[in-house]
Amino acid sequence: MTRPYRSVLYIPASRERALEKARELAADAIIFDLEDAVSPEEKVRAREVLGAALGADYGGRARIVRVNGLGTEWVEGDLATFGAHPGVDAVLVPKVNGSADLELVAGKVKAPLWAMLETAKGCLRAAEIATHPRLEGMVMGTNDLAKELGARFRSDRLPLMAGLGTCVLAARAEGKVIVDGVFNAFKDEAGLRAECEQGRDMGFDGKTLIHPAQLAIANEVFAPSEEEVAQARRMIAAYAEARARGEGVAVVDGRIVENLHVATAEALIEKAEAIAAVAV
Repeated sequence: MTRPYRSVLYIPASRERALEKARELAADAIIFDLEDAVSPEEKVRAREVLGAALGADYGGRARIVRVNGLGTEWVEGDLATFGAHPGVDAVLVPKVNGSADLELVAGKVKAPLWAMLETAKGCLRAAEIATHPRLEGMVMGTNDLAKELGARFRSDRLPLMAGLGTCVLAARAEGKVIVDGVFNAFKDEAGLRAECEQGRDMGFDGKTLIHPAQLAIANEVFAPSEEEVAQARRMIAAYAEARARGEGVAVVDGRIVENLHVATAEALIEKAEAIAAVAV
């Protein structure tokens, strides 16, 4: 059963209290951040703090460590510390511009790789990046992408749609997890909900978050509703009955149901069951 990634919360690796509190939060996954959330002066200490913290039990939450960027003075130490750490489920590489960047990391870590897609090159090469054999997931870095594009903020994110859509296509083509970028105004619940719904409808598995207050909305929006699950079960049952009669299609709630709709319904039920099975 596939692990859900509805809510993926960034936690600064240098903050002991936040690392402790994260073990109690209803997040499907945590990105322990050694990069943007940690000042240069704190990089080495953050590595030590996180290394100790990951010895604790984080339940069913996926534990992803975002290392410092390739070419920085800290990345080798990050990879050496967390590349084979028993408390790490994946290593997240920032600003991946091509599969060659992942290859530079792959030989130094045992954990699966995730890639940040936050540059124009990264988005344009998303299809190539997604084919890397060690890659498990992709994360949109919308703040950095918007900065590089010189895009203006719009609530509908229209300037980012080309990049977001390209990356979703790449992830789906290769069967990789992909999660949407952050929503910066963490007190704006309506705005967060709208952006989560947009990301869900585009095909993202979930959303990266910057504050625990955002967890409930992301978990709700990216989970199948009870009504959706009930409808999916009706579709599967109706199609099975139609096939038993020698027919190739069924009708549920006034809509045609074919085998492709049944496959979608089965995937939705599997996702709902995976969410129910997560112990957080």
